[in-house]
Amino acid sequence: MIRASARHILVDTEALCHELKTSIENGKDFAEVAKEHSLCPSKMQGGALGSFGKGQMVKEFEDVVFSSPLNQVQGPVKTQFGYHLIEVTARSE
Repeated sequence: MIRASARHILVDTEALCHELKTSIENGKDFAEVAKEHSLCPSKMQGGALGSFGKGQMVKEFEDVVFSSPLNQVQGPVKTQFGYHLIEVTARSE
């Protein structure tokens, strides 16, 4: 089974998501941005979600996690929870 590890930042608006992505691309630390802005409890771990397999996350989130290059910030990704920035940190078959 394919497993992945990822971290994410969850916010209410697409505009804020774009703004945070730009600040990360300009050198701001992903984990720090997550701690400051994310609405998910994972913000306490810098947005880290740990390791998970297919079928454990909502489809839109999974589609990105299992197809994106590693260590590149993806998003905004819209789900029922809001807008995410996602960074896949590891993936294994």
